[in-house]
Amino acid sequence: MPTGPDLTDGPTNTERPVATAPLPLRRRLLPVVALLLVAPWAAECSWGGFAIDDFLPVLIFLGPMYGGAALLVRETARHLGAGWPTIVLLAAAFGVLQAGLVDQSLFNPAYLDDTQYADTRAAAEATLVPGLEFSLRQAFDYVGNHIVLTICAPIVLIESFLRADRRLRPWLGRPGLAVVGVIYLLGSLLIFSDSSGRKDFLASPLQLTFATMLVLALVATALLPRWRRPRPRRVRRVPHPLWVGLLVVLVRFGTDLTPGWAGVAIALALATAVGALIAHWSSHDGWGQRHVLVAGTAGLVSAAAFAYLVPPYSPASPAAALAGDVAVTVITVALVGGAWWRLRRASPSVRVGAS
Repeated sequence: MPTGPDLTDGPTNTERPVATAPLPLRRRLLPVVALLLVAPWAAECSWGGFAIDDFLPVLIFLGPMYGGAALLVRETARHLGAGWPTIVLLAAAFGVLQAGLVDQSLFNPAYLDDTQYADTRAAAEATLVPGLEFSLRQAFDYVGNHIVLTICAPIVLIESFLRADRRLRPWLGRPGLAVVGVIYLLGSLLIFSDSSGRKDFLASPLQLTFATMLVLALVATALLPRWRRPRPRRVRRVPHPLWVGLLVVLVRFGTDLTPGWAGVAIALALATAVGALIAHWSSHDGWGQRHVLVAGTAGLVSAAAFAYLVPPYSPASPAAALAGDVAVTVITVALVGGAWWRLRRASPSVRVGAS
C-alpha cells in the first residue's frame, strides 16, 4: 500500500478555527468515539484481513491501540495549529513504532507464517536490508498501511463529517488527551505481551535502537515550527478531486509492478512524486476539503475494492469471507459517500475550506 500523501500545507489565516460557544459533551465526544471505531476497522478489516465474524473482536481488542493512536496524532496536530504534513509525519512515526517496537512484525521474518500470507515470505526476503535484517518492501507496506489506513483515512473521514468551524479544532483537552494516552499504552502493551500479537519474538538491540531513533526523528520533524506557519494561497486552478484520487490509486497499483529492489524503488518514487504533486496543489486557492477527502480516502477505497481478491489472515468459510468483503464495501461506501454528501450539503456551490 502507498504511503500517505502530504494532503495540504495547513490552514491559512482565514481558515483557522474561530471561537464558538461550547458544545454539549455528547456532541464533543461523538467524533472521538467515531475515530476510535473507524481506525481499527480501517487498519485491519477494510482490506479483507478479517471475516465478518471477527469485526467486533478487532474493534474491541485493537481499538484502544489503533483508535488511540489516531486520536493522539490528530489532537497533537490540531492543538499545535498544524496541518497535514504534521499528521502524515506522526502517522509514519506510529507506523514505525507499531511495526518495529510493539508487534515487531518489521523484524520478525516468521510473523506471517501462521497466516494465509505465509507465501509472501520469499518475496519479502528479496529486499532484506543488510545488518538490520528487515524487508524494505514489508516496511513500505506495513508503515504505508498505517499511514493511509490507520491514521489518515479515518481522520479525513471524521473531520469531513464536521462543520468547517469544528474541523480544525481540537476535540479533547489535556485530561482527555491523558486518558487517550493511557488507553493507547494499555492497548499497545496488550499486543506486545500477547502471544498472538508479538508472537514471542523479540528484535535485537540494534533493531530496536534503529526503530526508536527513526520514530524520534519522525516525531521531531513533525513538530517543527514550519508546519504551523500559515502560508499564502496561490490563486490557481486545481484538478477535480477525482483526478487527485486516481493519482493516489496509481501508487497502489505501482507497488505491484515488479518484485525485488526494483519494485521498491518504483513504489517509493511513485509515492514521492504523487505526494509532492498533491502538496503543490494543496497550496493553491482552489484546494478544498473535498480534495482532502478524496486524497485521504482513495487508498481506503482501493483497499476495499481489492478485499474480494485477498484471503483473511485466518481460514474462514467462503460465506463468512464473502460476507466480510460485502460488509467492507457497504461500510466504505457509507463512510466516504456520507462524508462527501455532508461536504456538498454544507457548501453545494462554493469551495469548501481546506483543512
